[in-house]
Amino acid sequence: MKKSFVSILAVGAAATLALTGCSAGGGSGSESDTIKVAYQKFGAFVQVDNHMKAVKEAFEAEHEGITVELVPIEAQENDYATKLALMNRSAATAPDIMYVDTFRVQPDSDAGYLAPLDEYTAEWSDWDNFYENAKSAGLGSDGKTYGIPMGTDTRALWYNKDLFAEAGLPVPFEPKTWQDVLDAAATIKAELPDVIPLNVYSGKAQGEAASMQGFEMLLYGTEDTLYDADSQKWVLGSQGFIDSLGFIEDVYQGGLGPTPEQALDKNVGNLVSSEWLPQGTLAMDLDGSWLSGTWIDGGTAPWPEWNDVMGQAAMPTQEGQAPGATSMSGGWTLAMGADSANKDAAWDLIALALNKENSQAYDIAASQIAVRSDVSEDPTYQEANPTFGFFSEIVEFTHFRPATSDYAQISSEITVAMEAVMTGQQTPEEAAAAYDEAVIGIVGEDATTSAE
Repeated sequence: MKKSFVSILAVGAAATLALTGCSAGGGSGSESDTIKVAYQKFGAFVQVDNHMKAVKEAFEAEHEGITVELVPIEAQENDYATKLALMNRSAATAPDIMYVDTFRVQPDSDAGYLAPLDEYTAEWSDWDNFYENAKSAGLGSDGKTYGIPMGTDTRALWYNKDLFAEAGLPVPFEPKTWQDVLDAAATIKAELPDVIPLNVYSGKAQGEAASMQGFEMLLYGTEDTLYDADSQKWVLGSQGFIDSLGFIEDVYQGGLGPTPEQALDKNVGNLVSSEWLPQGTLAMDLDGSWLSGTWIDGGTAPWPEWNDVMGQAAMPTQEGQAPGATSMSGGWTLAMGADSANKDAAWDLIALALNKENSQAYDIAASQIAVRSDVSEDPTYQEANPTFGFFSEIVEFTHFRPATSDYAQISSEITVAMEAVMTGQQTPEEAAAAYDEAVIGIVGEDATTSAE
């Protein structure tokens, strides 16, 4: 990882990442001798499961009489969030610790599911090693901390260098505009008809992978945005929104991507990482920095040749306008349940799971961009994955999802618009108009603004 990344990550995105919310409240009650930990486990994504199994063993060895109960929830991201919310509706089923996406910290704290952690972080010497913007990712509107970050990520184009060379395309691939990406996909389609040219996640089944990793990767490469942070209003009627849906239409109605049936399969992400890319049946994939975690030693689908075969290219802006490239960033936290009956023990487990040694092990295994300075500067981390440098550099161009409690509903409406276009049910203009109406229904007309 290059040193310049430290200053970029720690300063450049701090304001954008800040989240808001209300205090979860709730007392600790009588202490429990069982700590329940809920987290996502889905298909090839097993790194959190492996991490928590190791932490459970270490914690129980150090805390005689306390049992860690792991509750892996096998579900795609949106379904995971739904199941976690159901668990949190009752103190009897609510976890003591939970794995929470940064953009859900606010709604979960608003709902009273999370406990503030400031009394613990104030006494935790490790907290000084976390970048300030990473700390901000777990804040509520009251300024309290509700989640401790595990790592962050960026997104870009992964491409198969062998397939590009076979199709007569340049390697390295350095697209300057959206059209360059579509032209490369069209060349793949013409020269290698048995290969899927380009995967961009789309449709309701993919949830946030579609709205953030697909659509917002496009939208933030236009002149428009999803949300106006200054006025705190949702942007409607933008040409960038229509153009982004137009790109989805070009991919799926133009035969440049998977079939709509393939793309709407909830397991398509596992197919991409474990089969299509390793087997050379997909040429380009708009995906995350973590992807190689599937292929490294210890991953669910080891692929020793992955770094020789796969290249990375920053996703260009629509017309090549400044800054020339775009990305989206997110990340996950460990949070404490407001109804935990043994908050001290729950905190001890969080602190153990995210100390320097365990954070570094997780970040390497999951191909995460480190959020601790002592991890990012460690030579072992820097040398663990040849893509860490590339994905860290594009933090300079990255964007973050709106940190609002209504974002999840807006995100869902984006996937509806994407699916309508990818399946040919609506034109980009029609789908964008339907989205605008849906947003007004969610937030009210006063909370929206027209694109200039």
